[in-house]
Amino acid sequence: MTPGLRDYLILCKPRVVLLMLLTTWAGMYLGATDTIPWWLWLTATLGIALMSGSAATLNHIIDHRTDAMMERTKRRPLVTGKLSLRDAAIFATLQGSMGFLILYFGVNTLTAILTLLAAIGYSAVYSLYLKRATSQNIVIGGLSGAMPPLLGWTAVTGHLDPQAWLLVLIIFSWTPAHFWALCLHRYHEYKHAAIPMLPVTHGIPFTKLNIVLYSLLTVACSLLPYAIGMSGQLYLISVLLLNAGLMGYALKLRFATNDNTIALKTFKYSLVYLTGLFAAILLDHYLLIN
Repeated sequence: MTPGLRDYLILCKPRVVLLMLLTTWAGMYLGATDTIPWWLWLTATLGIALMSGSAATLNHIIDHRTDAMMERTKRRPLVTGKLSLRDAAIFATLQGSMGFLILYFGVNTLTAILTLLAAIGYSAVYSLYLKRATSQNIVIGGLSGAMPPLLGWTAVTGHLDPQAWLLVLIIFSWTPAHFWALCLHRYHEYKHAAIPMLPVTHGIPFTKLNIVLYSLLTVACSLLPYAIGMSGQLYLISVLLLNAGLMGYALKLRFATNDNTIALKTFKYSLVYLTGLFAAILLDHYLLIN
């Protein structure tokens, strides 16, 4: 891949989008009552990926000044000048427009509108306002990032269902602890950039306590698919093991003296956790182990 193309790919946050697509596919297959046509799977995946990439690119544009202050983000293409703000804006517009049209004409109107609202919620409401306005930014703004399972569900059903919202709830409850662990690891950078993340505004001990509490909430939400008969024993066994790891890291972080090291490990495990949970619910759905 040429350097120019690689820079545009970085703007899309491909790892984040890939995880979003995994949860989208889970929503699609759990919502489907019959075989999903290949063209529907492809158009839904492509449309949601493009609109997610557009929102990520807009996030790069909005955050380019604060990105320059942080070690984690100071080498991003807009900070280094490898791409201009104008180029990024055009790229975001093209992605968003193409994605919306693909979903509107190739999937259904509901999925197109919901995906647009999620993109606006992340790129405008969270990145432009909430991120700099309140320490609860990631709690409120996390709803946008939790939407992909619902988008996958509506792509194949054309309507909203409580089970789809349950998948959203799992990601919504998971997001704060996941991101606060990263904030602890990068505490001094967020403080230097004057971004009111919870560790900066309320202190490290309070944040560590909230990571434990939100991890407990995530554990409770993760058991609901089994409780309502949406998944079976394979999912239950898998999620119990994943939950043990989640709580183990949260408690270890709560009582750790070396916050920086364990915070990064907690953040990385949270990614493994969400990936494993949605992989398990998909496998359980198709292997029918009950």
